Amino acid sequence: MAVFYMWIFRWKKEGSVPYAPKFVMIAAPHTSNWDLPMTLILSLAFRMKVFWLGKHTIFRPPFGGLFKWLGGIPVDRRQANNLVTQCIQTFRQSDRLIMIIPPEGTRSKVRYWKTGFYYIAHGAGVPISLGYVDYKRKAGGMGPTVTTTGDIEADMMQIRSFYAGVTGKNPHQWAEQAIGVTRK
Repeated sequence: MAVFYMWIFRWKKEGSVPYAPKFVMIAAPHTSNWDLPMTLILSLAFRMKVFWLGKHTIFRPPFGGLFKWLGGIPVDRRQANNLVTQCIQTFRQSDRLIMIIPPEGTRSKVRYWKTGFYYIAHGAGVPISLGYVDYKRKAGGMGPTVTTTGDIEADMMQIRSFYAGVTGKNPHQWAEQAIGVTRK
């Protein structure tokens, strides 16, 4: 069904699923409500069972049950809840796990990406797959896999170079320079 949808709307699936049984997948750029359905359609097209982090408010009725069934994990950003530690534990307890995280943490334009995805991958000892949805080219999929080194600035430079030229649904919301270490 997902492949049929992509064919009808002339979208291309690019790349391949990493051979790793567990990994964090970045979902970027995140500039529109359409990013979630496109990411889930691409996941189905790649035949991946995924889990994804989303703002707790989207899990309210009438769609909350459906989103959880589709692998959604509600995150309440208003309170500190050791989400990074919880995700690391989940990876350690799982034989297979693909966790999708939008690093912007919002559809709005941000100055810097949140770095939780990096610390989850590094702490769990799993790679980061560079997932994308490029609305200009009508293409989405998975780019290279990055293994964290612990040097977050160098690793983010590598990630930034991949996303150069990727166009979100709302390009004015996407700031390639936001791919970096969060500044306080």
